[in-house]
Amino acid sequence: MDKAFNNLLKYLDKLSHTKKEQVYQWVKRYVDPASSVGGRLINEMRETRFKEGFECPHCSSEHVVRFGKVKGRQRYRCKSCCKTFTDTTNTVLYRTRKGDEWITFVDCMFKGYSLRKSAEIVGITWVTLFYWRHKLLSALKQIDFDHFEGIVEVDETYFLYSQKGERGITERKPRKRGGKSKHRGISHEQVCVLVARDRTKATVSKISCMGRIVKTKVEKLIGSKLSSDNVLVTDAWRAYKTYAKEKGLEHYRIKSDDGKHVIKGLYHIQNVNSFHSRMKKWIDRFKGVATKYLDNYLAWFLFVDSRSNESTKQHIKEFLLTSFVFEMTDTYDSLRLSKFKVL
Repeated sequence: MDKAFNNLLKYLDKLSHTKKEQVYQWVKRYVDPASSVGGRLINEMRETRFKEGFECPHCSSEHVVRFGKVKGRQRYRCKSCCKTFTDTTNTVLYRTRKGDEWITFVDCMFKGYSLRKSAEIVGITWVTLFYWRHKLLSALKQIDFDHFEGIVEVDETYFLYSQKGERGITERKPRKRGGKSKHRGISHEQVCVLVARDRTKATVSKISCMGRIVKTKVEKLIGSKLSSDNVLVTDAWRAYKTYAKEKGLEHYRIKSDDGKHVIKGLYHIQNVNSFHSRMKKWIDRFKGVATKYLDNYLAWFLFVDSRSNESTKQHIKEFLLTSFVFEMTDTYDSLRLSKFKVL
């Protein structure tokens, strides 16, 4: 027995990294079955989703009763709309025929594996995993907070508009490896991502518009989270100056051309600029991101960056539980056929 085990270890040592990862994930399911979606995790998901009591996902009524089981999973019936549902209805796991594979895939996401490498490890086609990724991220980007505290750094960064994955593009020639803008500087071909971050690391990172930021977009993205108690710190772009004046906010402008990057030893935008740098470097791994999915990737980066990009069992579970809380009705077709639009 010992000899066979030693031979097994020698054989495993000769495997490729991807094959070793497959073996690791397979063994983990048997060593720690409680971590599976079919184990305790599904119960935690139910408790997290219905922590304030059962509520019908169709009509939000609280008049819900148990209504038998479907494939071993508890089913409920709403007495108001008469529709039935399960713990996973209108969530990322709704109608999925896989269970443990979701945990394995999220683990691969945290480790930064490509879709094709993840497909080998999970045992699902990379096309399916692409839509799994965006079902998770569509739910995750609904995470929000009430308000900023104290000093709020605001600055924008830009990505070239991308139609990666689309066919039949007629308005321009296809680009190779992302391509370059036809215009110098900031133009309507650039997608503006606004990042606002306070010193407690509460962060908004979303697409705001095409081209230069305007005050109406600033108000739409972060206006509800600002109060007279906040101090706004931005670059010298005039839209911020006008916005802060109309909002009645104390405002400090960092003018890079005069060499002053810190005012009074306290007011700067170094935190948000550092966030930009990490975000751009992280997104580069995908070799280009379609603009219609960019907000999803921004939400993904915000989640992993706040947890130092660590791939731990607790973070993986937290990722799934957080995604599970929010309603998600997107299907493969709705994700595939979605169009980019600035709200």
